[in-house]
Amino acid sequence: MPDAPARPRLLFVVNNPAFFLSHRLPVALGARQAGYEVHVATMDGAAVTAITAHGFPHHVIPMSRSGRNPIEELSSLHALWRLFRRLRPDLVHAVTIKPVLYGGIAARLAGVRAYVAAVSGLGFIFMRKPGGFDFLRTAATFLYKLALGHGNSRVIFQNESDRGVLMRAGVVKARQAVLIRGSGVDLAAFPMKPEPDGPVRAIMVARLLKDKGVVEFVQAARLAASEATALRWVLAGSPDPGNPASISDAEFDRWKQEGVVECLGERKDVADLYAGAHIAVLPSYREGLPKSLVEAAACGRAVVTTDVPGCRDAIEPGVSGVLVPARDARALADAVSRLAGDAPLRRQMGAAGRALAEAEFDIRKVVEAHLAIYAELLPGRGADAGALEA
Repeated sequence: MPDAPARPRLLFVVNNPAFFLSHRLPVALGARQAGYEVHVATMDGAAVTAITAHGFPHHVIPMSRSGRNPIEELSSLHALWRLFRRLRPDLVHAVTIKPVLYGGIAARLAGVRAYVAAVSGLGFIFMRKPGGFDFLRTAATFLYKLALGHGNSRVIFQNESDRGVLMRAGVVKARQAVLIRGSGVDLAAFPMKPEPDGPVRAIMVARLLKDKGVVEFVQAARLAASEATALRWVLAGSPDPGNPASISDAEFDRWKQEGVVECLGERKDVADLYAGAHIAVLPSYREGLPKSLVEAAACGRAVVTTDVPGCRDAIEPGVSGVLVPARDARALADAVSRLAGDAPLRRQMGAAGRALAEAEFDIRKVVEAHLAIYAELLPGRGADAGALEA
């Protein structure tokens, strides 16, 4: 009797283990259910225990947050190459900038059969306005070309803008590029509930990074407070010391003492936070497609966000939310205040957001889209996307 064919081996490469759990765990679970042998490679961290508790073999990779030490960066690339040579995955799925860049180069050097890169944002280098020769942008474009030049690969974009940037730069070909709007949301875990009674609460759920617009959020709260409204501004998140864009602990403490914004710190009960709020706010400078706004839409909350790539792709402008210019606290305060004073419009936008989440962001559809990509790259070895239970 012939041996059963080996299951195709899928390796996720993500820098932060907590990010894997929050943004890619459903895809990994769906792939395993569909017949893949799933492994995970991340930096070390407390969340690794939760990854192994789900039954996934975990591989620690050295990867710094800052990227300022060339020797450390080469060490990360070499470690990935060694892992790929030892583990021999059939397919590597890399998520976030460093894993995409280093994982793509290592996959080509190690002869990995298939490669998937999830581009969840292009980083600060591509946020800058072009003007003359930009060495960093040129270097980043060159690295992307190396990383995404695998002959059997797909590049998943979360918004049209990022896809357009890399296609115009000649980094990716049309046949490689796939659009999947975000990481999905479990519609049952983020149910739509009626707005609570009491004063209107506008909430921002995010890491406290300057490029998330957190400073503008606080400035907008100050402007609204000066107008003596009953509107309350709530901030759920904490500083991220490993990120150079993070606000400092001292600044966060000053905000708490000032009291204009209710600072909750890092929270896991996001669905409950949205249930207790009326408006979701994210004044980011650029995103892939923000998970916080997808979750807000599922919860039926009107959104105020910025007219930048990723954020505008997470809503239907004028239908499920309102767009304002980035870095403009006055416009942000005015938009939130207008929605705070118009309950019928808020509820109408919230219902439209839930409909958008059901149509575009359902986690089951997101998982199925990923499994279809895997099967396309591994014909004859890819698992059956139809095996995923509804």
